Amino acid sequence: MKKISLMVLLIFLISVISGCKINTSSAALKDINKTADNKFTCTYEGVKHDFIVYLPDESKDAPMVILLHGYGESAEAFRSKTDFHERSLERGYAAVYVSASSSGWNSGIAADGNDDVAFLKALAGYLQDEYHLSKDKTYITGFSNGGFMVHRIAMEAQDVFHGCVSVSGKMPKSIWQAKNDANGVSFFQVTGERDDVVPKHSDKSADSSIDPAIEDVMDYWVSTNGLSLESEDEIGNGSHLKKYSSEGRKNKVWDLTVKDGKHSWPDEGINGFVINDLILDFFDSVR
Repeated sequence: MKKISLMVLLIFLISVISGCKINTSSAALKDINKTADNKFTCTYEGVKHDFIVYLPDESKDAPMVILLHGYGESAEAFRSKTDFHERSLERGYAAVYVSASSSGWNSGIAADGNDDVAFLKALAGYLQDEYHLSKDKTYITGFSNGGFMVHRIAMEAQDVFHGCVSVSGKMPKSIWQAKNDANGVSFFQVTGERDDVVPKHSDKSADSSIDPAIEDVMDYWVSTNGLSLESEDEIGNGSHLKKYSSEGRKNKVWDLTVKDGKHSWPDEGINGFVINDLILDFFDSVR
């Protein structure tokens, strides 16, 4: 008993000195199987997931982006929708599409569900070790329900994911109510002007929503990261991009309102900009 107490005390002291949270969980990915080129299955705490891995020519210390699909979709469907890996490979990034265990990610909207935060952290750790990818340049991007999950990841997993991009995502009420007092994570929000899922003050949809207005959420990410407005620019066909930064701080916040955009992944032909390039530009800016 005395030895156990001393060990617990030692772990506590190490965590205090390092200023980091110590994860004592032994949970890890299991049953990892390759099913086809680039395609794998695994289990986490008995729950099955699929993932698709694309590696750049030089993977050692390469940055990595994990991509989360929307509700009812899959890793393969999201790959077909975005083709994100095509641009990421050209720019030296690994891209990993991941399937939720059911129809969607446990973003905090439901009271219960799979521990998807722990799963995604475990997946990132496995990929970093397996392919010698950078642990300091690990990022995450999600659309719709995957974008909701990105807000939760940004709040709860800043030790693993250093840059987060939510496309058509909102922050669930439960995550907002338990939000951090301060943050050290880079965040990029992409919101369609006419998105009928993301609550906004601009169209008064937040008035009838239990979830916070995206304007308040973005003010939160800016203020708790200690940032201020750097620039405001019009891009594409009238979309509006705000960038926030601070001298001496690596983390940044970008906020893009897509002109006439709906609840969708932006399209170059309609919106006049390439969202995959813009996301990678954001990650490049915080590396």
